[in-house]
Amino acid sequence: MDMADLEERARGLAAAGGRRILGIAGPPGAGKSTLAGELAGRLGPGLAVVVPMDGFHLANAELARLGRADRKGAPDTFDAAGYAALLRRLREDTAAVVYAPAFDRALEEPVAGSVPVAPEVPLVITEGNYLLHPRGDWAAVRPLLDQAWYLAPDDGPRVRALIARHVRHGRDPAAARAWVERSDEANARLIAPGRATADLVVGW
Repeated sequence: MDMADLEERARGLAAAGGRRILGIAGPPGAGKSTLAGELAGRLGPGLAVVVPMDGFHLANAELARLGRADRKGAPDTFDAAGYAALLRRLREDTAAVVYAPAFDRALEEPVAGSVPVAPEVPLVITEGNYLLHPRGDWAAVRPLLDQAWYLAPDDGPRVRALIARHVRHGRDPAAARAWVERSDEANARLIAPGRATADLVVGW
């Protein structure tokens, strides 16, 4: 399935009436934010806005307090209930601007109030690792998605891209590879079963 096909699907969802939510899930490094941004760019700001799950990362200070800094990115290092509550509000509150948080990779911290969703925007594209995760507070997310897509790229290029991303953000190559093998790939194994509940699997 090529980009034109995906754009057509997203346009159809935007034209379905009311506000719809398209979720894009997949393992770390699958290209979720790239695809979400490309789709939103093709549809334009009047039709679509991207609300990233990563805005619900717990702050670094809180991760340190919980003893979870070495597993940042695991399911329990996010405010999953807060994320589900925002999606619910986006579905129900179309009378005013709703502000969503985003994740600043330079700061490695979430930043509140970063993404305005105007009342007239009919499609929210949300992307992240755990949209289809069935455990804990994450289980509330899937019923809030009108469509869920799962990105399934080849693992070799995906892992290499992940390592390169960590290097760009300050880790040396050996530390980047160790983090990917210990943390990102452990998360990828947790995410993989969600593929079965997606409406569409994309070989991205």
